[in-house]
Amino acid sequence: MYDISKIREDFPILSRQVYGRPLVYLDNAATTQKPLQVLDAMREEYLNVNANVHRGVHYLSQQATDLHEAAREKVRSFIGADKTEEIIFTRGTTEAINLVASSFCLSQMQPGDEVLVTDMEHHSNIVPWQLQAQQRGIVVRHLPISDDGRLFSDQIATHLTEKTRIVSLAHVSNVLGTINPVADIIKTVHEHGIPVLVDAAQSAPHMAINVKDLDCDFLAFSGHKMYGPTGVGVLYGKEEWLDRLPPYQGGGEMIDRVSWEQTTYERLPFKFEAGTPDYVATHGLATAIDYLQTVGLEGIETHEKELTRYCMEQLHAIDGVTIYGPESPHDAVVSFNVAGIHHLDIGTLLDRLGIAVRTGHHCAQPLMSRLGISGTVRASFALYNTREEVDALVSGLRRVIQMF
Repeated sequence: MYDISKIREDFPILSRQVYGRPLVYLDNAATTQKPLQVLDAMREEYLNVNANVHRGVHYLSQQATDLHEAAREKVRSFIGADKTEEIIFTRGTTEAINLVASSFCLSQMQPGDEVLVTDMEHHSNIVPWQLQAQQRGIVVRHLPISDDGRLFSDQIATHLTEKTRIVSLAHVSNVLGTINPVADIIKTVHEHGIPVLVDAAQSAPHMAINVKDLDCDFLAFSGHKMYGPTGVGVLYGKEEWLDRLPPYQGGGEMIDRVSWEQTTYERLPFKFEAGTPDYVATHGLATAIDYLQTVGLEGIETHEKELTRYCMEQLHAIDGVTIYGPESPHDAVVSFNVAGIHHLDIGTLLDRLGIAVRTGHHCAQPLMSRLGISGTVRASFALYNTREEVDALVSGLRRVIQMF
C-alpha cells in the first residue's frame, strides 16, 4: 500500500476547512481533486510552451505538438490500444458517446434499427441515442437489472434482435457501484456480429483497463474523474470502425483538402478532432495518468474497495439506512437513503459538517424510476480518502438522524 498521508500532501485542497470544519471530500464520482503535479505541468506549459499544435513550423508549436502527441501515446499505453490512431481526444465521456451515436447512426443505422443500453446508464449514455431516435427513427431499448442492481448478463443474447446494431453500456454504475462483466457481455454480443461501446467514466480512475482484453469496439472516459483537468476526455475506437464512421464535426485540423467542389478528410485520429484541441489539458491528462501509474492502480483498487466495504458495513449498522447496489463486486460508490429523511436534507446538513457528498438522481433518472425512488445520497471514494473520513461520514449521518 502507498502512504496516504504523503499522497494527501499532493492535494492541498484536502487540507482546507468548510464552515470551520476539516473538509471531507466524498464526491469523487462527480469529479476528483487534482494533484500539484498536474497543476504544475499545465502551468509550466502555459508559461513556456504555449502555441497552437500541428500547424506551426516554429519551435513553440513543434514543442507543444510533441507534448500533445506524447499525451496520445500515454493514453494508448494506459488502455492497451494497438495504435495512437485509435485514440481520439474529446471534451469528455459525454462528447465521446455523442460522437459515436451521431456518426454510427448516420452511417450504420436505418429507421427501425436498435441500440441496446441498460437500466443503470448515466444520461450521457441515454440522451444521445434518444436524439438519434428523434432525428433518424432508430429505436432505443434497455436491458433490465435485478433488484440489487445487477445485469442479467447471462440472458443478454435473448435481448439481441436482427435489428440490434450496437450495444452501449457502463463498465461501472455511477450510482450503484455495480461492476458489469463487460468482457463476457462483449464476447456474447460479438458472437452476433454487433459492436459494443463501453462507458468507462467510472472505471478508468479505479482499475486497470485493457481494451484488447475487453475486445470492446469503442470506449470512453473523462480526464476530470481521474485526477486530470476538466474539459478533456478520450474516445478509443477500433481502427476498422473509426475508418468506417464519418466525421462528427467539421472545421480546421480534420481536413485533408478543401475546395468549393469537394472536401476530403484527414487521416485518423485527426478526422474526429476538428478545431484547436485543448493541448494543455491533454498534457495534464497525461500527467494524471503518470500519477495514477506511479501510485499503482492495483494498490488504488485495493484501497478503494476496502473503503467501500468498510463504509457499507458501517452504514448497514444504522437503523433505517437502505444501501443500493450489490454487496459485491461493488466499486468506490455507496448510494443510500435514510427512512423518513429526504436525501437533499441529509446532504445539506452533512455539508454544514464539512462533509461533501452528492445528492439527487445522479443523472440516472431511469434508474431511479426502476428503484422506485427520487434520488439518493452518494459517497464516492478516491485514492486519497481514508477510513477516518468514512468514520466522519457515519458520525455525521448519525447526528443528522438524531436531529430529525
